[in-house]
Amino acid sequence: MAVILVTPRRFADARGWFSETWNRTRFAEWGIDVDFVQDNQSLSKPAGTVRGLHFQTPPDGQAKLVRCIAGRIWDVAVDVRAGSPTYGQHVGAELTADGGEQLFIPVGFAHGFVTLEPETQVAYKCTSLYAPQSDGGIHWSDPDIGIDWPLPADGAILSEKDLVLPRLKDFDSPFAYDGTPLSLITR
Repeated sequence: MAVILVTPRRFADARGWFSETWNRTRFAEWGIDVDFVQDNQSLSKPAGTVRGLHFQTPPDGQAKLVRCIAGRIWDVAVDVRAGSPTYGQHVGAELTADGGEQLFIPVGFAHGFVTLEPETQVAYKCTSLYAPQSDGGIHWSDPDIGIDWPLPADGAILSEKDLVLPRLKDFDSPFAYDGTPLSLITR
């Protein structure tokens, strides 16, 4: 599966707007044919908060559909599928509450984001329930991945957990390559 950037239509009038953010049939036509079983939401108070790079290993792998519901984020997906010709490469997109963009991240990709504004909220749908025994990640600033994070002058704000995640070179990937190299498709 590919990483897919989706921008749902908004129907606006003087009162505001309405948007259908998930439609199983339409999203399946776009290549997102999954069953979501859990919704998550985060609030990051300061700009520059980095969350990631996270994933869940098989058999609890999670695909995610991520959207920003307040503020703005730079959202990133890193290919961590063993045997992939794009292993360790990444794609990113800005997701904003104003624009309504959503990023679909398949199983086999590490996911992370940095907040670009204070009081940013992110919501995402997951295809597997949280499983602490399968929780994993890669260090957010791994030079072998080379993500150019748009950070404020005072740097990144991280959790204790994210500070000690391993580098990609120290990760033995349990994810299988499905024949689709990393790409960012826009819908």
